[in-house]
Amino acid sequence: MRILRELSRRKLRTALTITGITIGIWALVVFSSMANKINALVEQGTEFYTDKIIVTDGESFGTSPMRLDDATTIAELDGVAAVDPQVHVLWQADGSGADFSVPDMVIGLIPGADAGHETFDLGLATGRMLTPDDTGNVVVLGSSLAREHDVVAGDSLEIRGETFEVLGTLQPTLTTPDANALVPLATAQRIYIDELPPLVADALVPEELLNQIVVYPDDVGAIEALAADIEATVENSATMTGAKFDESVGATTMIFNAIIIGVAAISLVVGGLSVINTMAMSVQERTREIGIKRAIGGARGRVVRELVMEAGLIGFIGGGIGLGLGALVVVVANEAGRTSGTVLFELTTGTGIFALAFSTILGMVAGIIPAWSAARLDPVQALRHE
Repeated sequence: MRILRELSRRKLRTALTITGITIGIWALVVFSSMANKINALVEQGTEFYTDKIIVTDGESFGTSPMRLDDATTIAELDGVAAVDPQVHVLWQADGSGADFSVPDMVIGLIPGADAGHETFDLGLATGRMLTPDDTGNVVVLGSSLAREHDVVAGDSLEIRGETFEVLGTLQPTLTTPDANALVPLATAQRIYIDELPPLVADALVPEELLNQIVVYPDDVGAIEALAADIEATVENSATMTGAKFDESVGATTMIFNAIIIGVAAISLVVGGLSVINTMAMSVQERTREIGIKRAIGGARGRVVRELVMEAGLIGFIGGGIGLGLGALVVVVANEAGRTSGTVLFELTTGTGIFALAFSTILGMVAGIIPAWSAARLDPVQALRHE
């Protein structure tokens, strides 16, 4: 309470100092939450790709047509345990939704083609998974799509102008499957060939059409060698492995981590200078008071401790307000984007604790210099101060 009373004696100056710290911590919380989301996507994406090879046409990754014969060729290579031919098309024919977040996709596949080699767990939230006997317009939805369209197993929804029965919905994975709609391969083949240019479509047979092949190796340790073998065997093909995924998204994560470091540095400079200025002025105004404490036997350590705690409290209050405002922005932004499946922020407990600790320690460190200066005041000279 005594520290709060000291702060209340300089309301405007203290408020301005707290405001400076608040703005820095607010920015730190918001950017850290965005980085948390990106890092989670990268981590889960790495886990998703770690035990498999994604093969597509080399000219345009995942959009140009391939033939079922390519899957047969790959299956005959040494080191291949299973091959899962697939067709991927955007949820929206006009390409909308393919923005900053993972794009919504319709994926046609053959249930069980992985032969049990898929290790990435897709847990069910409602209903059931696809089976080899499923045909026609049936779908299993990822968690983001299910939430966006507010459906569960047994409901129906429209995809590409057609009505689909929802067989099941998946648990959140924080990566690609959340934005996927799983349908029978033949259904996706029909949708895919309809969106190809007429000259290209006329030269293809829907039943022999695909644009992505998931390959499961016998030995995960030799996955890069197998990927190179596939590219050498299948003409004009490109592969994606866990290592390549990390490399492709590494630049993005580095940029956001650099931004966070920059925000923290700005907070350190602005907040630190504000606290130093406030505490220096406080020492100047309380010189006689400090002189009295020293004259009646107050130890220098006690003077330093009191002023450092005062500075730390300024940092803690600024950090608390900044954390609250940052959390508000994160919640509002996530709720605004949730209907479209675009959730950009993830505020973790660790981020909150770091923000509060950072601001408090910043205040205490910045308060050491004026506190030490106050403790070194000569009591006699301090008592004469006007």
